[in-house]
Amino acid sequence: MNAYSNSSVLQLQLLLQLGDRLRHLRKSQGLSTVEMASHLGISRATLRAVEAGDPTPSLGTYLKVISALGILGDFALLADDAMRSVTSSTAAAGTSRDAPLARIVVSADTTRHRIQDLRSLALHEEAVRRVRAEPALIQQAQAVLQKWLNAGDQRSASLWVEWKDILEHRKWRKALGRTHRAQELRQASPMTAVLPPEVRKRILQEVRELKEGVVLEIVGRSRQ
Repeated sequence: MNAYSNSSVLQLQLLLQLGDRLRHLRKSQGLSTVEMASHLGISRATLRAVEAGDPTPSLGTYLKVISALGILGDFALLADDAMRSVTSSTAAAGTSRDAPLARIVVSADTTRHRIQDLRSLALHEEAVRRVRAEPALIQQAQAVLQKWLNAGDQRSASLWVEWKDILEHRKWRKALGRTHRAQELRQASPMTAVLPPEVRKRILQEVRELKEGVVLEIVGRSRQ
């Protein structure tokens, strides 16, 4: 396993890419969201969440969509424990060491809008995770928000009022969604106030590395 595979930013990017692929496949097959959702017995909102790479839908729901689009075999390769690397006559043959079968480069869309939203989404997912683990942290975000509201800047007033409701009632999905409104909320958010400087620095570094491309290895065990 690559050390970077533990990166929350990488995991987020892979979900986003999976959602993009599923959406493109559906469109290439001439299926509307209404047709696909009806066929699978799920709501359009759930299908849109899957195609946005949202982690909220269950793995079973993702598998329904993957199967309907005819790419279940791709997932089967991952799930099949019998997938092994081919033995060779090299010195490593016959050992139980993991041997790379392939290397994949994962990179983020470097257009300004996409990379900014990836960074913002990663920061907010970490902030929400910390608040859920330590609810008292929410007071820091509320203090920052109240300061902004007192300043009376009307340009972001409606977003800040919405944030007041999100913080009070813990409506995290509104801010962590993949909708345009969720993106706007993240741009006017007080949530990063709960993150220690070293955590923000780590996430920003992971985003920078992802822009350059992160190499992941697919491994299998050589047969004894």
